[in-house]
Amino acid sequence: MDESLPSLGRVLFTAEEIRARVHALAATIADDYAARPPLLVGVLKGSVVFLSDLMRALALPLTCDFIAISSYGAVSARSGVVRFLKDLDAPIEGRDVLIVEDIIDTGLTLRYIVRNLLERRPASLEICTLLNRPPRRLAELPLRYVGFDLPDVFVVGYGLDYHEHYRNLPYIAILEDQAVMASLR
Repeated sequence: MDESLPSLGRVLFTAEEIRARVHALAATIADDYAARPPLLVGVLKGSVVFLSDLMRALALPLTCDFIAISSYGAVSARSGVVRFLKDLDAPIEGRDVLIVEDIIDTGLTLRYIVRNLLERRPASLEICTLLNRPPRRLAELPLRYVGFDLPDVFVVGYGLDYHEHYRNLPYIAILEDQAVMASLR
């Protein structure tokens, strides 16, 4: 392991707990969308692992697409000033859209995404997130499907990263180095 990387703390959610929760979410989503195949929209890069597992667990017809977002600098990350790096490949007017996120923190970036997608007139627009961190929320959002609520800790694994590292872990762990955590706020 790269010695410049902070070490991992305790495992917050095991691979088995994540797998069980993903399957439970998929069952609920399949019931809700039984008569209308959804378009799953993954927010890159963190949602890829969750989206992949969720899609495989969904027993219904669906399509998927991706968006990628970038914040303008560290200060504006809290202001919600963002831009699309990758937009959807097809129009969503009249479609049932389900945004799939890895984690919702302040909610500012997701609020921007929701507003942007609603302007495109989908039939419906819902949000599914694996992790919800309410203590840091600055923008309220109507979360339809939530995997786990998260305390105010920095986590990695299962798609979540620290400078592009740790995404490949099959579980979610707390980043141990509190100095690193303080610098990320």
